[in-house]
Amino acid sequence: MHEELVDHLTRSSSLQRGEALRVIQDVLAYFDETAEQFVRRRHRELQGQGLVNAEIFERIAADLRYRAVAPPELTLRQLRRMVYG
Repeated sequence: MHEELVDHLTRSSSLQRGEALRVIQDVLAYFDETAEQFVRRRHRELQGQGLVNAEIFERIAADLRYRAVAPPELTLRQLRRMVYG
């Protein structure tokens, strides 16, 4: 799977085949997250950095605009509900 991409990475970088495949799998898994999974993960990460919810949800809303497949724009309330139910 993704042989052309693996070949490209091994030619254009110092990665070996196995390393290139792992990088591809990691990137695909990162972008495979649903919007809800992304919101929950980022909330935990930003909370762990000591940010408060007002700043966290503003930052998450901005981050969502740059996802590979951007979800519909979510309100701050919708973001909070994803985290807290």
